[in-house]
Amino acid sequence: MSQRDSLISAIRRNLSEVDNDLMDNALAGRVDRRGFLIHGTRLGLSLPLLGTLAGAMGMAGSRGARADGTSGGTLRVAMTMPAGAIDPVTIADDGGLMVAMQSAEYLCALNPDFTLRPVLATSWSPNTDGSVWTFKLRSGVKFTNGEPMNADAVIASVERLANPKNASNALSAFKGVLSVGASHKVDDLTVEFHLDAPSGNFPYILSSDNYNCYILPANYTGGFEQSFIGTGPFKLEKYIPKVGCSYTRNDSYWGPKALPDRLEFTFYSDMQPQVLALQGGQVDMLAQMPVAAGRAILNNPDFKIVSCKSSAHQQVHMRCDQGSFRDKRVRQALALSINRKALVRGLFQGHADVGNDSPFCPAFPSTDTSIPQRDQDLKKARELLGAAGVSNGFSVTLTTEQFLEIPDYAVLIQSFAKKIGIDIKLHVEDQGAYYGKAVFGQSDWLDSPLGITDYGNRGVPNVFLGAPLVTGGPWNAAHFNSKTYDGLVVDYVKALDLSGQRAVSGKIESLLLDETPIIFGYFYNYLYATSKNVSGLPAVADRPFLDRVSIAKT
Repeated sequence: MSQRDSLISAIRRNLSEVDNDLMDNALAGRVDRRGFLIHGTRLGLSLPLLGTLAGAMGMAGSRGARADGTSGGTLRVAMTMPAGAIDPVTIADDGGLMVAMQSAEYLCALNPDFTLRPVLATSWSPNTDGSVWTFKLRSGVKFTNGEPMNADAVIASVERLANPKNASNALSAFKGVLSVGASHKVDDLTVEFHLDAPSGNFPYILSSDNYNCYILPANYTGGFEQSFIGTGPFKLEKYIPKVGCSYTRNDSYWGPKALPDRLEFTFYSDMQPQVLALQGGQVDMLAQMPVAAGRAILNNPDFKIVSCKSSAHQQVHMRCDQGSFRDKRVRQALALSINRKALVRGLFQGHADVGNDSPFCPAFPSTDTSIPQRDQDLKKARELLGAAGVSNGFSVTLTTEQFLEIPDYAVLIQSFAKKIGIDIKLHVEDQGAYYGKAVFGQSDWLDSPLGITDYGNRGVPNVFLGAPLVTGGPWNAAHFNSKTYDGLVVDYVKALDLSGQRAVSGKIESLLLDETPIIFGYFYNYLYATSKNVSGLPAVADRPFLDRVSIAKT
């Protein structure tokens, strides 16, 4: 029996007669991938399992659907300047990650429908309780330096990221899930991961959803900027820090060859020059376009806009361990001062969803939508401040980064807070200064009493639930500490299907509404803007893969 048949047979044994009929129709081609996934999630099957099963049955994902296109030409991309050195282990900013992902690849990658597609792994499956996951690797793949991509490379890459000594940005996802020494080679093309605790969404941690989880050669020791080594469809042509970089097609790539001959990235310190470059024809694409800066082209028929639903958002953290925000009533008051519907209309022209002060956005299938939405209530906010003993208000500095719409969001929060007597002073700085070394005591992000931080799209809420909110989390800028919350997150993470996740998500949402360590005001759509001669851009939120993009001659 083939691996495909074994997987399908194993899953069939746990399905009802109706569900097996669905699989029969899928195998016969009478149900498409989207219909299969939608029906499967309603039945409570996990997204990783559904994505793997769809792949096993030969149901095309986003890459397959974009296989055709015109090859040739140079795609010129305007993007935000990387905040620091391009180190795949430690980079945390959008600019650096966007550059690295064009040459370095993941075991699997996120689809527009939040399922996963195989990349360097061909399949993955859990044991009965989700405490051990087995990944099968693609054969015949080589890095641009000629080294083989195999189990040794995968284990070395994962161990590097899971090791706290390396200060990996991926520790936000690995902590409490996968420890050093827990990745085991079965053979050259098979790896077993023995988890710290069961996890139903573990494949997402080894995917593009965990941005730093690039697979690098087993003998990699650093110096990524000199080679941009990887297995991807492009290879580095040149890189000039703070200026830009370019790639050429990797003709030795294991998969379909990239359509563009070259990629050319130009770095910018802010957004408006990027918009002007697109309008003037100097670039073909904006890697990410906030509505506020792109109004001139948002509804202009001379340009194309790709709008992608996402879980991306800006977190407004409040230090729970010091100052006025130690009292949850003060935190609740600030959250109640904000007019979320006005934010969606004004900042995003409708290209966003209202947030409810938890990481559970409308795009996640596990979100409990029965939890009442928090709306602006200035009267209640003033009452809460009075009950907390600060009826006359107080002053605080909001520190944040010069990125996307965040400075405008900060001004709006300042205006909303003023209506209830909170005087907010703004300190907006470049990303390098804001993130600092991204560790407590050396980061304005993690040390400020009030701040706004950008969080990119994720296919599942696990990282959002963990890194910025669990006790001792590496991104816990709010310094939030709740054993009850920590226990609920453990219960959510170990659930292997959607029914189990939904049983916990409502409890988490209600607890966070009460404690309010972080304000989740909205979840914004990712907007990509291109010239009219560009096609094939994938509708995947947050840092798209560009190998199937076509540039028509003009």
